[in-house]
Amino acid sequence: MPIQRERLVELFDRVKGKRILVIGDAMLDVYLTGDVERISPEAPVPVVRVRERKNALGGAANVAQNVVAVGADCELVAAIGRDMGGQTLRALAQSMHVGSDSLIVVDRPTTMKTRIVARSQQLVRVDEEEDHDLAEADVAQLKRAIATSIGRSDAVILEDYDKGVLSAGVIGYVMQLASERRIPVVVDPKYRHFFEYSGATIFKPNVRELEAALGAGMNLNDPSALPSMVQRLGVQYLLLTLGERGMALYSAVGEIARVPTHAREVYDVVGAGDTVTAYLASMLAAGATVPEAAIVANIAAGIEVGKLGAATVSAAEILRFAT
Repeated sequence: MPIQRERLVELFDRVKGKRILVIGDAMLDVYLTGDVERISPEAPVPVVRVRERKNALGGAANVAQNVVAVGADCELVAAIGRDMGGQTLRALAQSMHVGSDSLIVVDRPTTMKTRIVARSQQLVRVDEEEDHDLAEADVAQLKRAIATSIGRSDAVILEDYDKGVLSAGVIGYVMQLASERRIPVVVDPKYRHFFEYSGATIFKPNVRELEAALGAGMNLNDPSALPSMVQRLGVQYLLLTLGERGMALYSAVGEIARVPTHAREVYDVVGAGDTVTAYLASMLAAGATVPEAAIVANIAAGIEVGKLGAATVSAAEILRFAT
């Protein structure tokens, strides 16, 4: 199921000026990199002497910066805390040209994930977060931001990391508004609200997430298994990411396409799913068919995993790949 280079050029030209709304759990990723020269006298653990501190956008914020890398405009609706982490996340988003006016400030900490790295190995990750659903007043604030942004959007991404932004009520509200405006919706789900996204255009779990939601293994060789899941979810398309085996696209009538992986050399799979989600929505906004969007997103993922850490993939890189 190839896509011609001329069609890629057309889609990337059309995506300019399109507006993608990303709603979900934004995070601040912190990387502390240093050297290990001794073991602590206090406990049998390495002492890391930090040489470098790097902040990066994570979660829904990373998806948003990937949308900008495609060439589209992006507005991020998410929650941050009244803390330094929230200020840093907002500043980073602005520096990446991600619209941050719809970031709401809530009375809980900004989700932060701090990774301590030495000798090119991650020694430990420290998570600072609260993952219960937002309070009613915060949800009302979130809905106001969504209502303001969705009317000027060409596609919506719901990026769920089970951190409390995408409650069932918020999901239903977004799906209703998107349906009224006939805006495509791409969903990257997690377990807690897996079956709340009826009406989505593309629903994109991986095999592990799908099996966790079902509470049982999934036989991918059973031709009836995935179409019946599409019907149960109430979505238009199920795009199942299969790791090194690429992706499989299903509708309620059966398998539409298998998209083989384009990874040439895998260094790091971190962030590949965010890249896929961003490209799916951006290509739909540009007028691509769902199979075309899946092909382009898969190429982007193959390029992303050849980079270290969560990285973005530009249209120019994909066009070079397609040459």
